[in-house]
Amino acid sequence: MLGIWHLYATDYLLVLTISTTLVFALPIFLVPLAWARLMGWRIPTHTDLAVYFGRCLGAFILILEAMMLRAALTGEAIHTVFELLAATALMMIVVHVYGALRRIQPLSETLEIGFYAGLLLLTLLFWPLSA
Repeated sequence: MLGIWHLYATDYLLVLTISTTLVFALPIFLVPLAWARLMGWRIPTHTDLAVYFGRCLGAFILILEAMMLRAALTGEAIHTVFELLAATALMMIVVHVYGALRRIQPLSETLEIGFYAGLLLLTLLFWPLSA
């Protein structure tokens, strides 16, 4: 199963980069509280820390997006990018399952378990083969 669609690894990265940059990275980086409200989070009175953490997370996602775009366009560090994608998806599954079990997140976040499980599966299916 690993790498069954390896011939399309760069296409997968390009589509993933564009979509996740527009839906996650830029909104979280630029307007973290508006994005959080849209996702169903209740926003407290004191928001400076939430804005700070949101922008930090958005910045990290934008770094990953830039690495994905470079790998998609040039093939450079493509194995490292796929390792980062798999690790990110796995850890996000853990984070969202924890929040769901504790009942401390809105439904949209619990539904992301399926999103990240699908992302992990797709990443494994598109895994580039070693040269």
